[in-house]
Amino acid sequence: MSGVPDKILTWQMVQPTTKDQPGKFELKEIPVPELKPGEVLVEVAGCGVCHTDLGYFYDGVPTITKPPLTLGHEIAGKVVAGDEKWIGKEVIIPAVMPCRQCYLCKIGRGNRCLNQKMPGNSMGIYGGFSSHIPVPSIDLCEVKDRKGIPLEHLAVVADAATTPFQAAKRADIQIGDNTIVIGVGGVGQFMVQELKALGANIVIAIDINEAKLQKILKYGADEVINASGKSPKDIADEVKAIRKKYDLPGYGWKIFECTGTKPGQETALALLSFIGKLIVVGFGMHKVEYSISRLMAFDAEMIGTWGCLPEYYPAVLNLVVNRKINIEDFVETRPMSQIAEVFEEVHKSPPERRIVLVPDFK
Repeated sequence: MSGVPDKILTWQMVQPTTKDQPGKFELKEIPVPELKPGEVLVEVAGCGVCHTDLGYFYDGVPTITKPPLTLGHEIAGKVVAGDEKWIGKEVIIPAVMPCRQCYLCKIGRGNRCLNQKMPGNSMGIYGGFSSHIPVPSIDLCEVKDRKGIPLEHLAVVADAATTPFQAAKRADIQIGDNTIVIGVGGVGQFMVQELKALGANIVIAIDINEAKLQKILKYGADEVINASGKSPKDIADEVKAIRKKYDLPGYGWKIFECTGTKPGQETALALLSFIGKLIVVGFGMHKVEYSISRLMAFDAEMIGTWGCLPEYYPAVLNLVVNRKINIEDFVETRPMSQIAEVFEEVHKSPPERRIVLVPDFK
């Protein structure tokens, strides 16, 4: 499929999962909107399946645009219409696109702009699990030289690889920092790689999946801890042993919680100590009990992070295409027509590779 279409073909979420009925996708035709100045139409090469999408479909996380709508915000593709200077270019679409006018944008916090556009959520019915998507052109990240990486694989740069970069920026990562990453799934596996690329002294990876842990040892983790069946105190004792092994201090560690699970967050809080930082990357709907006076006693920080500023995308893309960050060993593609099966599979058990759905419309 190429050129400017008459209709957009899309897999719409016509209903999310509720206690009374399962969620449902349907193949639909939706209109190609009239493009305004500064907008383009992107032919989708691939769209990644993110934990956030699962939250919308299974867990009752509300979308700004109510169903039916098309999910998907991790998108790479080619511009086929609109702003003439972009036509024919391969691009990555930022998962969150700031308004560029509000106070948050003006102070450099546009990643959390309250007027931001997010495909598959706040852009009307349009999302990435489609043949095409209309988007503003101002924040597009041009892919000038893929160096042999398939364009559809680069879809993960739109979220899985850029969200960790924003998290590292929020943590003010410095060369020589000691770090911990809890959860090495879709986002955490890139968090580990990027911390090393940005100069971290040591990265300890924690997960409950031994295969993922053994794999991440080849891609930047210095030490791993299998948390399966262990309490936060057990894990803290293992971290202490690693500190002793490397003669490292017990203060100043930067901890990145990427699971969004209650056990992961409880572990992260147990590890937070003097002048440390906890960066909350993963999202979950549960509540965790914590004595916030510990933050005062430790002079520690707990920081949230959301998405990634579009300004950082070229830097992350450069790390990817120059193989400073490996995505190819952490990505697999499936036909977009398998969206229902893929969602069910990923919901039951997080995959070892990020799944990117590739349009296969006839």
